Amino acid sequence: MSPRAGSAGSHTLAFVESPVQLLNVLEWAHLHALRDLEAPGGGLTLVVLSPNDPMSRGQLRRMAELARDEGYEVRWEEARGGPGAPFHTIGGLTPLLRRARRVVMGDPFSRYVQLLLTITKARDLVVVDDGTATMEFVAQLARGERLVRWHRKGGRPGARDLIFAPVSSSARRRLTPSAKRHVEIFSSMPMDEKPDGVTVTANDFTWTRARFGPPRITKGADMVGTSLVETGVVDGDRYLEAVRSLAKTHGATRYFAHRRESTDKLHRLAAETGLEIVRPDLPLELIARRGPIGRTILSFPSTVVHTLPLALIGTEVRVAVCDIDPGWLTENASPRAQGFLSGVTGTARDVTRLSAVTAA
Repeated sequence: MSPRAGSAGSHTLAFVESPVQLLNVLEWAHLHALRDLEAPGGGLTLVVLSPNDPMSRGQLRRMAELARDEGYEVRWEEARGGPGAPFHTIGGLTPLLRRARRVVMGDPFSRYVQLLLTITKARDLVVVDDGTATMEFVAQLARGERLVRWHRKGGRPGARDLIFAPVSSSARRRLTPSAKRHVEIFSSMPMDEKPDGVTVTANDFTWTRARFGPPRITKGADMVGTSLVETGVVDGDRYLEAVRSLAKTHGATRYFAHRRESTDKLHRLAAETGLEIVRPDLPLELIARRGPIGRTILSFPSTVVHTLPLALIGTEVRVAVCDIDPGWLTENASPRAQGFLSGVTGTARDVTRLSAVTAA
């Protein structure tokens, strides 16, 4: 049995590097507080390992405000603020890590998080959803494989991978349940393979639905952006043509940008499609729940095709997902990309499937 959330001497330390990870820590904490009949905030410290890109930082600032409103302690770390930042950050966190009885993390693939895991003696480890990456993490853990992100190109590991390999291997061992260690995965994503001994808890966005909405629903359609171009998976010209075709076919007027989408790409999208580009100040699950939101939300394969139907339960909003045509993939895309993206779409529940757009 893992110690009760918030019980005496069971301080919980959570590490997040993105707004969605922070949202899912709030969902996890809310569920455990309800389960244990305790007030929120009991013994949880949220540590933000801040990224450098402005959009992510802005959303994280807003999410940190919501976390503080819920009664949680938030510690903001400029973890990437220069060559000496990692040493300063890790040095400052070491005493907390050694005292923590439970560690919660949003990205087990993160080298930062993997390094922090080598310091902690926590007997309870929790991985909260980081979207589609969680599906890959669970599969790799179940198969005993090295932890590597799905969009990374196959083949031999690079020099940095080899240098970091002992830390990554140590992190994988620590994330494997044992008689001395309890591991929980808190996720809204489907799990084809469940690692032996791991507790899987469903995230159904109870906190989000209780805190926001229901939204006002407009007659038109909205589109959700993706960073598949930025990660080198999808060709930029093919992506733009697909967005233009979808928007025209379904009458979309707004395009909610992914926080990692480049400014140049978004300017081009606006100029060539006529879509209004919206840079959300919160994760899309909260934006949609607050409203106003279109009656139809169009998306390519991504986390939101799993999370938005949960966040919007009880509304009349329809989530429609468009497959990625194999012809859109770049020559640098991982050999596993098409199968993985098809799996993201194929396992989504309560969505409408759209055929891949044939780009000109």
